[in-house]
Amino acid sequence: MKHDVKIKGKLRNYLYLPLFLTAPLVILDIMIFLADRDSGILLAGFILLYFIYVFFSYRRNHPILANEMIHFATQYETVQKQLLDDFETPYALLDMEGRILWINKKFAEITGKDKEYHKSIFTIFPMISKQQMQDAEKTEFCIGWEDKIFRAETKHISFQATKEEREAIGIQEGEYLITLYLYDETELNQYMKANQEQKLVAALVYIDNYEEALDSIEDVKRSLLAALIDRKVNEYFSKVDALVRKTEKDKYFIVFKYKYLNVLEEDKFKLIEDVKNVKVGNEMAVTLSIGVGIHGDSYNKNYEYSRMAIDLALGRGGDQAVVRKGEEVSYYGGKSKTVEKNTRVKARIKAHALRSTLESRENVIIMGHNISDADSFGAAIGIYCAAKVLNKKAQIVLNEVTSSLRPLKECFLPEKGYPEDLFINSERAMEVINRNTLVMVVDTNRPNYTECPQLLERGNAVVVFDHHRQGNEVIKNPILSYIEPYASSTCEMIAEMLQYFTENIKLEASEADCIYAGILIDTNNFMTKTGVRTFEAAAYLRRCGAEVTRVRKLLRNDMSAYKARAEIVRHAEVYKGAFAISVCPGKMESPTIVGAQAADELLNIIGIKASFVMTEYQGKIFISSRSIDEINVQLIMERLGGGGHLNVAGAQLMNCTLSEAKRELQITIDRMLEEGEIEI
Repeated sequence: MKHDVKIKGKLRNYLYLPLFLTAPLVILDIMIFLADRDSGILLAGFILLYFIYVFFSYRRNHPILANEMIHFATQYETVQKQLLDDFETPYALLDMEGRILWINKKFAEITGKDKEYHKSIFTIFPMISKQQMQDAEKTEFCIGWEDKIFRAETKHISFQATKEEREAIGIQEGEYLITLYLYDETELNQYMKANQEQKLVAALVYIDNYEEALDSIEDVKRSLLAALIDRKVNEYFSKVDALVRKTEKDKYFIVFKYKYLNVLEEDKFKLIEDVKNVKVGNEMAVTLSIGVGIHGDSYNKNYEYSRMAIDLALGRGGDQAVVRKGEEVSYYGGKSKTVEKNTRVKARIKAHALRSTLESRENVIIMGHNISDADSFGAAIGIYCAAKVLNKKAQIVLNEVTSSLRPLKECFLPEKGYPEDLFINSERAMEVINRNTLVMVVDTNRPNYTECPQLLERGNAVVVFDHHRQGNEVIKNPILSYIEPYASSTCEMIAEMLQYFTENIKLEASEADCIYAGILIDTNNFMTKTGVRTFEAAAYLRRCGAEVTRVRKLLRNDMSAYKARAEIVRHAEVYKGAFAISVCPGKMESPTIVGAQAADELLNIIGIKASFVMTEYQGKIFISSRSIDEINVQLIMERLGGGGHLNVAGAQLMNCTLSEAKRELQITIDRMLEEGEIEI
């Protein structure tokens, strides 16, 4: 019987060792023969007999040894295959293209396929990526099969074979097989989910206008109103097995399990709307703000997140719920108009705090948002006036002066008694800032919207005055923050603050004009977001020397801007019968200002509930949006990464064209109409 099995490696060397020993024996025999002839002949005979015995023994035992080796290998392979087949972990062997070559019993049991199934693995698990399996030698990913969740692991198996061996079994160099293991993690995921659902969530509920609502009803009914609100809050949270504790007359602390948060999010915190319906003769509807904090590494961290969430809800005007999930923030509600606070206590407190802060600093650098408008510029001038009273050097960061802003800026030239370095650019601001400099931000609370965001990182004392609703991106760690979304403009807030800043503060006529112009622009000539305090601020500026006729001349447009505004209105498209969308044509010096003015003009058309004007400027798409009272454009702009107020909002889009921005706006409107966020 002929055996083709070749013995190689260490085993062959071990078997050939007796034959190899004959060589040193022959050398030894020669040395002995030279010394003693008889002994050499005797040893030579012994060596010859030894060689003959070893040679014929090897020839006789080689087939027997080969058969034993084959038998052992066969048994070993059978045992190995049986063990792999009985392996409790589902296992499959695939070729490079994902075709199934072999599966074990457990894999067949789970998938319902027999061992003769040799189709692609993707026919069983379409969620597996072929590219992912081929690109990496070892990969892990999760897949779902029926009601189970598996952690899949794939690994490449390379062939260690010579060229002849590869040709014999029909594989090419570089080819490999893929092993697929499935680890059932269904139970583990269930335990992890149960553990997550049992975690406690901290929430804070504040009544926004508690005092104002009570003042609007008779004394005998005040306790009834408070009791009804308490009942609404307790009933709402009792359905999620929550612990409710009233910490103050208008504040509640809530604790509930994480698994119930989805219930509250699905009904979009219906409590906010339910409380508004509580009526016992009160003229003013009661509104709530809710802050929820989760995904902290401790209960204290969750409580801290809830405090940050409630501050954000209040900073956005209240009447909404904010859920902070680590760094992710979600908003619910906030559809109604913010309620104006008639009390000026907060303005007085902030004025005294600002005065104390300014007194402790050597100088102040003031900046608003980029592409500054009348409100931003007027607010900066107001802070300059406050610093001048305290004999503190104040400088305003102004990188670009648009045609609409130039008449206002020309009122503060050195010829008129103002410092030559009153207005500086970002580069100069970075040079003059030091440890004792106060950085004052007005008319924005987003760091990336400021004239020089680097100043916020360089300065160790930052103060923010703004009237826009806060978003996810905020200026971090300001030493003083005064954000009032109910205010018509930042200039209104500054005018109020100046009245309490110091006694008998004197404003120049040009300074009063500039602040008055900011109010006029942001209120669209007192037609939008105006309240009692707006007119009181305007009256104060009027007493300081502001002249309406002079301000009107300062705010006039040139002919090109007027024509551009007319073109925007003429080419406006009506979308869904209620939304006017247009694009600012050509290039001009103040396209964003013209776009905002055109958006206001479009609201004068019957049937238009909201207007949107898009402007391409400095590589960005600026969107100005306006409404009267039926559509909350601030919610729409937030979906696009912007923000603002219920009736006045905007957004900035990058890396897109005007047509793409228009389509994105339309998609956003469609989605919000479907979700019920807005109605027409």
